[in-house]
Amino acid sequence: MKLLKTVCWILWKIWFYFLMTVVIVVLSPLLILTISSDKTYPYFFVLARFWATVVFFGMGFRYRVEWQQKPEPGKSYMLIANHTSMMDIMLMLILIKDNPFVFIGKQELAKLPIFGYFYKRTCILVDRGNSKSRMLAIKSAEDKLKLGLSICIFPEGGVSDDKSVVLDEFKDGAFRLAIEHQIEIIPMTFGCLRHYFPFAFLAGHPARVPIVIHPFISTSGKTTADKKALKEQARAVMLAQVLVFEADYQRKYNG
Repeated sequence: MKLLKTVCWILWKIWFYFLMTVVIVVLSPLLILTISSDKTYPYFFVLARFWATVVFFGMGFRYRVEWQQKPEPGKSYMLIANHTSMMDIMLMLILIKDNPFVFIGKQELAKLPIFGYFYKRTCILVDRGNSKSRMLAIKSAEDKLKLGLSICIFPEGGVSDDKSVVLDEFKDGAFRLAIEHQIEIIPMTFGCLRHYFPFAFLAGHPARVPIVIHPFISTSGKTTADKKALKEQARAVMLAQVLVFEADYQRKYNG
């Protein structure tokens, strides 16, 4: 039984990378055209959303979402969410359709074949251990906001190696940018993906992912002195929801 489970995990994860790559290859002529300038980025965003949808549903996942507030089409926002899985990226693209955004992400993903080519040309890459890289990433994000785009940051700054951590401490970047540009922060909580599709290769299973889009956090009139309070406010809201999702998961699968 254990051997069969291991084989199923391997085939499922291979299917993920196959599906992710094949869709990019099929779309590559259009993708190359739409990454040629900032003006064509919204068209690239449409293609990226299609790619994310095919991969997410093609892996057997579904989702249910509770919108406690909805974004206004065309408006710039700071999008933040907990980050435990590659499916976080797919969900963010699927859910936010009328507010084209740019990811700020770790530069290691640029090394992936094919996917990495488009990733490094459309996302803002950052080496979180390098202060110069962080400063350049912030500058690039500011340029994107001036173009009317939104920004997506996973504020934990990475995935914790400590599996007991359900939501790590938040970094400052997202909140500093939101304050400087006086844009609202949209906190989003994705449930249980650390169980359903973790970064560990031999783990996970298809499921219906619960999601909550929380009330937006205003930065109107805020200054950098308010950065810590906003950060703590966002984390408190998301942590409370993560704990609810974790409790539901434990009752469902281990109860």
